[in-house]
Amino acid sequence: MTHPANGLDDVVHQRVRLGILTIAHEARRVEFGFLRASLDLTAGNLSQHLTVLEKAGLVEIEKGYEGKRGRTWIHLTADGKKALYDEISQLKRLIRQVEQTTAEPRPPESAPHPG
Repeated sequence: MTHPANGLDDVVHQRVRLGILTIAHEARRVEFGFLRASLDLTAGNLSQHLTVLEKAGLVEIEKGYEGKRGRTWIHLTADGKKALYDEISQLKRLIRQVEQTTAEPRPPESAPHPG
């Protein structure tokens, strides 16, 4: 049996891209500026991540106007929804495995991470 970490998708699993997919899923259609502010990114950084997701077929980007202001909206494709659900499923498997193999009690949430 393969380890659950092997099922994580490198395109989806990256922190910012996972955030983009999650927010886009929650909103169904999300404006670029909202994503940028929510994820605390620069416009250029967000654009790079959106390009990766768009090339992978996980999001569609729509440009238009709201009044006289140019706007960019992002929404998940069917493949994007599936990729997000698959990633969450793999993360749940990974969490279950850690919980099942932990012999000692979990450290308190406020305890520093050993490193």
